[in-house]
Amino acid sequence: MNDPGRYRRGWLLLLLAGLLACDPYTPKPTGYLRVDYPEKTYHLYDEQAHFQFEVPDYADLHPHQSRGAEEGWLDVDFSGLQATLHLSYKEVDGNLDDYIADSRALAYKHTVKAAGIDESPFLDPVDRRFGMVYDLKGDVASAVQFFLTDSTRHFLRGSLYFDCAPNRDSLNPVIRFLREDIVHLIETTQWKY
Repeated sequence: MNDPGRYRRGWLLLLLAGLLACDPYTPKPTGYLRVDYPEKTYHLYDEQAHFQFEVPDYADLHPHQSRGAEEGWLDVDFSGLQATLHLSYKEVDGNLDDYIADSRALAYKHTVKAAGIDESPFLDPVDRRFGMVYDLKGDVASAVQFFLTDSTRHFLRGSLYFDCAPNRDSLNPVIRFLREDIVHLIETTQWKY
C-alpha cells in the first residue's frame, strides 16, 4: 500500500537530479565598458582676452555658466568621455600667493577620499609659464587639477571632473588619456599682454 521508503527514494532521486543538473557557480571578473578614444588632434583656441592654448578637436569649449563665473572661466567638455575640465582665470595684482594657496587647498580638499596626491611642477621660464599639476589618487571627484601662472599678471586654474560616480579602477584609462590633453593645454598656453 503506502510504502514510506518509496516516497523517500522519490525525493532523494529528485534532489539528486536537481543537484546534478546545475553547473557549479564560477565567479566572473568585473567587466568595464569599452571606450573608443578619439584621435589626438588639436586646434588653437584664441577667444579669450588674456590667454590662448591648444585644445583637442573632440572637445567643446563654452563659458562657464555657474553663478559668479567671471570672464575667462571656461568649461572644456569631453562629452564623448563624460568629462569636463573647468578652467578659471584671475588677473594677478599682488595676490599670487593667495591664488596658489587657494589652488593647493582646493586640491587637498579631496584628501578625505584621496589615496594620495602627486604634485608635478611645471616650469617654462622662456614662455613665462609656471605651475603645478595635482594628480589625485583613489575614488575622488576630481582626478586632475592644475594651476598655471606667469607670476606677474595671469593665473589659470583647472580641474577635471567626470559625469559619473568616481570609480578609479574603471576611470584610470580615461584619466590617463585626458591628462595628456591637460598637459598639452598647459604646454601650449600663451599669455596675452
